Amino acid sequence: MWNLVLYRNTTLFKIFYLIMKYISILITTVFLMSYSVFSQDKISKHTVAKGETINQIAQKYKVTPYDIYKLNPDAQRGLKLDSVLLIPNNSGKATSSEKAATTTVTPKKSNSAITHEVVAKETLFGIEKKYNISDEALKKANPFLEKDGLQIGQTLVIPSGNNSAKGTTKDSKTIPATKLVPAKQDQYVYHDVLAKETKYSITKQYGITIEELEKRNPEVIPNLPVGYRLTIKGIAPKTVATTTTAVKNEVKTPVIETSKKVSYADYQVKPKETLYSLSKTFGLSQDELIKLNPILSGGVQEGMILKVPAGIMPPPEIKSETRPEIKEEAKEIVTLTKKRSNDRKKIALLLPFNLSKIQSDTTNAATRLKKDKFLNMTLDFYSGALMAIDSAKVLGLPIDVSIFDSQETKNGSNVAAIIQNNRLQEADAVIGPFYQTNAEATAKLLGESKVPVISPLSKDKGNPFDNLYQTIPSNDILKNAMFDYMRSKGGNIIAVVDKKKESIRQYIQQNQKGVIFAPVTEAGDFNPAGLKIQFVPNRMNYVVMETGNTAMINATIKVLLSSMSAYQVQLVILEPNSTLDTDEVSFESLTKLKLMYPSVTRENESPGALVFEKEYRNKNKINPNTYATRGFDVTFDTMMRLSQGKIYEETANEIATEQIDNKFQFYKKEDGGYANRGVYILYYDSDLTIKEAN
Repeated sequence: MWNLVLYRNTTLFKIFYLIMKYISILITTVFLMSYSVFSQDKISKHTVAKGETINQIAQKYKVTPYDIYKLNPDAQRGLKLDSVLLIPNNSGKATSSEKAATTTVTPKKSNSAITHEVVAKETLFGIEKKYNISDEALKKANPFLEKDGLQIGQTLVIPSGNNSAKGTTKDSKTIPATKLVPAKQDQYVYHDVLAKETKYSITKQYGITIEELEKRNPEVIPNLPVGYRLTIKGIAPKTVATTTTAVKNEVKTPVIETSKKVSYADYQVKPKETLYSLSKTFGLSQDELIKLNPILSGGVQEGMILKVPAGIMPPPEIKSETRPEIKEEAKEIVTLTKKRSNDRKKIALLLPFNLSKIQSDTTNAATRLKKDKFLNMTLDFYSGALMAIDSAKVLGLPIDVSIFDSQETKNGSNVAAIIQNNRLQEADAVIGPFYQTNAEATAKLLGESKVPVISPLSKDKGNPFDNLYQTIPSNDILKNAMFDYMRSKGGNIIAVVDKKKESIRQYIQQNQKGVIFAPVTEAGDFNPAGLKIQFVPNRMNYVVMETGNTAMINATIKVLLSSMSAYQVQLVILEPNSTLDTDEVSFESLTKLKLMYPSVTRENESPGALVFEKEYRNKNKINPNTYATRGFDVTFDTMMRLSQGKIYEETANEIATEQIDNKFQFYKKEDGGYANRGVYILYYDSDLTIKEAN
């Protein structure tokens, strides 16, 4: 049984509940104001009654669930009693369900010709299907459609039914119509989502728009789960086939519109966005993004204007809205009041919410969340930790979790009082605090009890406390892992290090014997010829480049590119280098040289990672960032280790693990305590993706 009891002994929930309540009111006000430009006859309001569903409300107002979700994104999380929904008017005129019923325009006869007035949300496909005519016949009867497209309020001439399906005549000659399969009311087409498919690729396959796809399948508005069965055409019967093969056998000829234009919108690239993150944001594959925007083949740059399908533009970022709410109902936030049985484990999370500071601060909550990076980082980590707690609950792990406000600054915390008042000497593990000095102080206080203290975010080497576990590999561990990898491949290692990187030079000289240094003059000038003579045939020549000098970088790259026909060469960096992200350095050249580097995290597209991303988006309405994923990885890894029937120290000595983005491979340091050497070796591949080296 999962024992979760609401923690009521601090002001944590009360204060954050008020903060989030205030933010919610603020956001709702802004949201309602953003729609004040519409007249009253275009937007209706509906108060949710007990037991109502989104489908029932949509049917009442003659709109689709997609229309409601569009104006009320929070409704995707579920409907709340007495909450108010904004309802779009179907025709742009009616506001009641009775008037909404008049939005279907009946055909008009004018001089024996049938006409049709276009209303909101109609498509060419829908009109052609309604009158059982071909796309070509409709456009020949209304030539302006080719130039102007379909517009609300247009009056269309509908060709006679006999001619429309078989072809119209002109000067007694038969004009063949576009081939179209008549659509029966009970005919339908399904599509089971495959790995790496996107909404864009699926709509292109079936000749429909993304908006049409989401209207038929409102459940996929937030994301597109692998294996989900989409309704492409028609209305599915109550009992449907359970396999893709059965569906294909039942509907052999899908009804496909022959002429469908996709509308596009401009999107400006934000700081730190990558091809990978953009593909996730827009639900497109990286190849599809590059095909739409060839400029991306040279790399992603901040400020770029990209063309993306208009139907999948991301919503405006409202950062305060993306945080997990800490309120009375949040029973995942826990501490213990019940006595634990002997086989249950106890974990404490010490997170720096600093609520006393917030309580005394006159700054409003929204402004504080916008400016306080440390609080943002804390809430991101916390949101990931909650996901881990939920996962452990589903698995039925026998663990009790307590969360405390550590009230941290760089110079101290209230951890001593928390330990004393909550008997953390009996805990099986403590995650936190965030600051290294506070984590070390906690380890010292719990040293006699041998309670493992897991430092979740610090990169410092750490002082020698036997019960202190550093989960982030230090910079030296990252560099060591890179050199170990190059040696495991039998590589010839050459270092290009400029005079401003003396610490790197000393590190290599003291710790990495046998590495050759390319000659650099006293003035810091680099001689390309001095690098090339160090290459050896029939071995991989790894060139470790450590410089922020653009001229030196480009000179090194030029030597490597010119040597590729005669030698095996690969470019390597040991630390992040912002100069490589500038326009002065060719991204294409870096991919040709398969730029390689060590990393704490990876880009994981495994099924488990995709499930985590999906569930996180469903819960928080935003993609998980580095801190959120780390919150999940550290918390879930700790719970899984304690569920092995061993103490945490035993699992640290015996077991290496991998979670979503992080690897945990602990080793005991000579001077005491544990460090993590779980490092990924990544490289830029020629297909513009980042891959893990074998």
